[in-house]
Amino acid sequence: MMQPLNDTLKHQGQRNQLVALLKEKGIKDARVLEAIRAIPRHLYIDLGFEDYAYKDQALPIDEDQTISQPYTVAFQTELLQVQQGHKVLEIGTGSGYQSSVLLYLGVRLYSIERQYKLFKQTQLLLPKLINRRAHLYFGDGYKGLPHIAPFDRILVTAGAPYVPQDLLSQLAVGGRMVIPIGEGSQVMTLYERVSEKEFHKTDYGEFQFVPMLKEKN
Repeated sequence: MMQPLNDTLKHQGQRNQLVALLKEKGIKDARVLEAIRAIPRHLYIDLGFEDYAYKDQALPIDEDQTISQPYTVAFQTELLQVQQGHKVLEIGTGSGYQSSVLLYLGVRLYSIERQYKLFKQTQLLLPKLINRRAHLYFGDGYKGLPHIAPFDRILVTAGAPYVPQDLLSQLAVGGRMVIPIGEGSQVMTLYERVSEKEFHKTDYGEFQFVPMLKEKN
């Protein structure tokens, strides 16, 4: 059962505490912290997990997927360095929470989800939670959206066993892609496209994600 759409002073206070914790953990981007403070994470999860909504932990959602730990959302978003108006491709819409953080920051968002149930849920829920339009697609994230590319930024929110070449090819020159790579645990990896044929790769430590799967469900 999803939450009724209410956001109380208690919830807002809990978000303030969460933002303070994220600052302690090293998140510095004021715009990212503002987005975390503004977006009611408890509305993106099942009612039974409300008490954990503002704990810094991942939580289960439908189809054996998760809503990422707030620190992970903040870390990936900070690393992405989005600017207002950027065209952003998100792989793994999930609950729509990370999508909402990106939309709050003023990007033009294109997001792919491979689980049909999650795709339909988020398609209905997202317009009620944030007053910015997202372009949502049901499909295979490994393939990206070649007919809409290139993208200024690409964010992958599931663990990929390797870097999909289709996604690299859809990144604009000067663009940044953040992707967790590995099986079991993943290394958060940043790819910067410095020219048509040259990419700069930087690793940022281990994280834990659900696996990035290929086939549509």
